[in-house]
Order: sequence, then structure tokens, then C-alpha cells
Amino acid sequence: MKKLINNPESVLADALTGIEAAHPSLRVDHVNRIIYRRDPAQRGKVALISGGGSGHEPLHGGFVGFGMLDAACAGEVFTSPTPDQMQEATQVVDGGAGVLHIVKNYTGDVMNFEMAAELASVESGIKVESVVTNDDVAVQDSTWTAGRRGVGVTVLLEKIVGAAAEEGQDLASVAALARKVNDSARSMGMALTSCTVPAAGKPTFDLPEDEMEMGVGIHGEPGRHRVPLASAAEIAEQLVDPILADLDFTGAPAIVMLNGMGGTPLIELYVAYGEVHKILAKAGVTVARSLVGNYITSLDMAGCSVTVLRADDEALRLWDAPVNTTGLRWGI
Repeated sequence: MKKLINNPESVLADALTGIEAAHPSLRVDHVNRIIYRRDPAQRGKVALISGGGSGHEPLHGGFVGFGMLDAACAGEVFTSPTPDQMQEATQVVDGGAGVLHIVKNYTGDVMNFEMAAELASVESGIKVESVVTNDDVAVQDSTWTAGRRGVGVTVLLEKIVGAAAEEGQDLASVAALARKVNDSARSMGMALTSCTVPAAGKPTFDLPEDEMEMGVGIHGEPGRHRVPLASAAEIAEQLVDPILADLDFTGAPAIVMLNGMGGTPLIELYVAYGEVHKILAKAGVTVARSLVGNYITSLDMAGCSVTVLRADDEALRLWDAPVNTTGLRWGI
């Protein structure tokens, strides 16, 4: 195992130290392992919190900042944060208008966020709403989920809902918008290689040089099937076809994300996006906005995922609104 680390046991702590040193706009609570905006909670604004296991950077800490999250709770690599972390973050960011928890559909995340919401409500009287993302069409149930996994839509949702919160929408409206965005998106991913968790020191699964995993999860969970290695055009078809079969994206503008899993060069991601765009155009899907790059990764895994969101004029307006985070920035 060759990695830029000091010790497998200190990877998260060391990374949080580096994040705080690199980004003065962020504040890190090193005891509770929470990344906050540097500015204090804004009175009257709905606060947004997300989080999960580390190893998916820039998700979620890279999306803390104006126009997106107010805080992100960091668990160990591929391990859910604790209820205590989430409760602490909820109390710190609450500005009196309530807090929205954005939770990917993984069993530990869902359970711990539910406990944190209940504790914050009972002990501090904070109004908390939760939305669970579950956009992955690859599987209905996986190693760590009951139902579909939450993947790429999480990024799009945090951007759109974050803009709504910034302009003063109330908690009920922000939560309803979050659920609408989640219900309107579908994702599918694939892997060319496994990832290597620092504590394990070896690849999560074996993948021969002439094969690829279709429908892989962001923790290296198995997908739909293992197939022979193919061209970018064929891979794009195998990713997009299940998405289009699951939801009708015609007749409305779409936001499309071609996401890297952490180990694929950007030039290859653009090759893949070009093929995805061709398939969508042929299917009558109008791509209004696109995003290409590493946004929800799986450590050093080579591969990609596609997320398609059926949007509307309001979603596009909120998508275009200013954002200033380490992972996304425009309009500032």
C-alpha cells in the first residue's frame, strides 16, 4: 500500500488539520470532528447539516460554505459519524429557524442521524427535518442499506437546497424541496479498480485487469454485475440506460453530473461525459447544466458515476445562485 499518510489510525485527524490550515473560511472542531463555516450561525436562516464516513472527499466537508452546508460531520473512513457528533453540529448551527439533516441512505448514517435529531429536539427544542437520499438505480438493497443507496444526487441536492436556505425559505419549504430533488434524480456508477482503505492496507475487492464492476457502491460494495472491460462509449451506455429506464427525463431540463471516483484522470472523465451527452441527446433529454469532476469519491478507486436530475426553472435558478465552498464555487 502506497499512500500519503502518517499512520492509518490518524488519517482523519491529520486530514482535518490540513483542511483547517488550507481553508481559512472553515473552522474545524477537532474533538467532535465537525467542519463548520468560519462565520457564526446566521439568525433566522435554516441550517443544513450532512456528513458520513470519510474517504468521499470533497463530500461533505468540501461543500461547507455559503450557498451549501453549514456543517459536516466526519466519520472515520467509510464509517458513519456518531449521534453525538451530529447532535453537537445541530446545536451549534441552529439559528432559530430549524435544521435540515441531509442523510445518504446507509444504515448507520440513517440510524445515527435519527438519534441526533431526536436528542436535539428533546434536549434543546430545535426543529429538525431530515431527508434521505436514495438515487442509486444499481441495487435495491446493498451491504449497508435497506433500499437504494444515496449517492450523486446528494451533491446536487446540497447545492439547490442550500441556495433556498440562503434566500430565507423556511424549514418546511426547504425540506419539501430536498425531497423533490431526491425523487427527481437517478444515479449509476462503475469501477475499473477497487479502492484501498488505509486501515485494511489492501484492495477491498479483486477486479481482474480485463473486467469492470457495473453498479458499484461508493464504499466498494458489489454492483449489478461484473462485465468485460469496454470502451468509454459502451460504459456510458451501460450507465445511462438503467437511469433512463427508471425515470422519464424528457420534457424538462436536466442537470447532469459525471463524477469521478477518485482515481480517474479528468481527461478520461471528459471522454466519458461526451459519450453520456450523446446518449442523452439521442434519448430526447435536454441537458441544461452539467458538472464533471470528482465530487463524491471512493478513495483511490478508478471509475465514474452518472447522475441525472429532472429539473425545472426553479431548480435551475437555485443551481445558478452564488456558492462559495472549497468543492464548488461560482457567482461570487
